[in-house]
Amino acid sequence: MKRSEVNALITKSISFAKAHGFILPPFAFWTPQEWKRKGAEADEIRDCMLGWDITDFGLGKFHKMGLVLFTIRNGHYHDKRYEKTYCEKMLISEDHQICAMHFHWNKAEDIINRGGGILAVQLFKATPADKFSGNPVTVSIDGVRKTVKAGGIIRLRPGESIFLPSRLYHKFWGENGKVLLGEVSKVNDDMHDNRFYEAIGRFPKIDEDEPARYLLFSEYPRRYS
Repeated sequence: MKRSEVNALITKSISFAKAHGFILPPFAFWTPQEWKRKGAEADEIRDCMLGWDITDFGLGKFHKMGLVLFTIRNGHYHDKRYEKTYCEKMLISEDHQICAMHFHWNKAEDIINRGGGILAVQLFKATPADKFSGNPVTVSIDGVRKTVKAGGIIRLRPGESIFLPSRLYHKFWGENGKVLLGEVSKVNDDMHDNRFYEAIGRFPKIDEDEPARYLLFSEYPRRYS
């Protein structure tokens, strides 16, 4: 992805979230220059991978398969300095932009339609060999159990949410417009806890065609002793 595209996506995401009454924390707006002045007091942001995250799954077709994410709060599986046992994210899915089919080895999560269009979620149980099971899938939609066939699609209107346990394959996309999503989950570890059904990437390579306005969480500097 080009840096100019990343810059534009973050700027548009801030405006889209604000238009739906979702206000991001101050560190969402720190510039690269401000980050250079941040010391150990900001290590929770660095170590727990908080902040902006944009992926095209290594395919170079962001608007067909991609996602904008912002991790607001998170714990850490291995660093006991961070006692949070939960994570919260904001996600933005464009109209018919697919978030690739995957499950999480450990994380269970609620995905919430916070506003905009319809969120479509396709579901498969995983076999012991991590293939698609042909068995029906039962999930909780705002506390109400719903069963769909293997590969069934559930559509969530603004305000509705779905609970996704670990090892449940899911992919999702927006319909009838861009969708503002919330995610409330167990501790998130994007380095080790994602199992994509197809062999794809997770973090994009950035073509630096212009200066960064904001940093992705993988780009935070550590320039203090």
